[in-house]
Amino acid sequence: MRLSSFWGLAVLAAASLAAPSQSDPWDVLAAKSLAKQIRYHAANPDAGSNCNPRTASVRREWGSLSKKERKNYIDAALCLAKKPSKSPRSFAPGARNRHDDFVATHINQTWHIHGTGNFLTWHRYFTWAYEQALRNECGYKGYQPYWAWNKYADDPLSSPIFDGSPYSISGNGAYIPHNATEIAPGVFIPSGSGGGCVETGPFKDWVVNLGPVWSSIHLPGYEPQNGSGLNYNPRCLRRDINLAAAKWTRTEIVMDVLDEPDIWGFETVMQGMTGDPSYLGVHSGGHFTIGGDPGGDFYTSPGDPAFFLHHSAIDRLFWTWQNQDPANRTYQVNGPTGFWTPDGVSINATFDDVVDMGDFLAPPKTLSELSDTTGGPFCYVYT
Repeated sequence: MRLSSFWGLAVLAAASLAAPSQSDPWDVLAAKSLAKQIRYHAANPDAGSNCNPRTASVRREWGSLSKKERKNYIDAALCLAKKPSKSPRSFAPGARNRHDDFVATHINQTWHIHGTGNFLTWHRYFTWAYEQALRNECGYKGYQPYWAWNKYADDPLSSPIFDGSPYSISGNGAYIPHNATEIAPGVFIPSGSGGGCVETGPFKDWVVNLGPVWSSIHLPGYEPQNGSGLNYNPRCLRRDINLAAAKWTRTEIVMDVLDEPDIWGFETVMQGMTGDPSYLGVHSGGHFTIGGDPGGDFYTSPGDPAFFLHHSAIDRLFWTWQNQDPANRTYQVNGPTGFWTPDGVSINATFDDVVDMGDFLAPPKTLSELSDTTGGPFCYVYT
């Protein structure tokens, strides 16, 4: 979807606020953020930006897409998994297709992109690079949709994302009795209603080639891969849709994140790093709602196609928060450059830090270049 002018976006924002369906608090706040972003950029035009009022694309919620639009996205995702890998074999010997290139990159950089100052911008760029691959390599004409977790938190399996229909991202895995997931010492998420291979929907024959490295699901004969997780290990897509995890994506949890006044508070609450080990947060809550393999694996989670709808929602959350006050929040960074280092010390991230995913995904960019969805390589907003 493209709009002819920023004033067209303003009309869209106003219409969103007025529509009865916009009683959802996150949707209402997102519409206000869109209007503020429009006003801010109208008052502070960037002459050097490639993004202008005629070229801004709009990312939409999965459930708002028509069946045809969902099918187009699904077909492009399946297409990408049929394209040959561009990863050097020395880097990712197990990568067999273009989707694997994204998984391998995430595995390789996991300890430097989680709990870090670049978490939000890195995953923003990663999701955008995936969108660009769908568009440029598989002919997709739309834009990356997002999963509005809070709309479906009480029953994710009935959502248009996981209902297993031909227009979903496939359903749950077959039920297999299995373990609860320990998220902190002595703190567990009960096992969900799946655990086995996905048997319904367009991704029922999806092949996971990389990992696992750290899996939340443990079954007899199913063990994490030794080494890097980058070796060839083909297997089915498993899911374990989990209501206990989904409760951490409810509206009140989302709004708690958006109520934070600074980037430190925003990331702390979003990541569930509040000091309460039982507080999962929306980021982990979304991942463990999917669960299974690779969805419940800290390293290889992009191997499940639902990952990109989840992280588009994380990006929408960040975008909504930023544009409540675009003048002061667009450029904020907080956190170290690494989640773990051998000496236990990591320097603080800065806007000059470079995100480098390898030329087979996207060219290197600084955190500053990745902070505004209408600046740097980007030109998109959310509804």
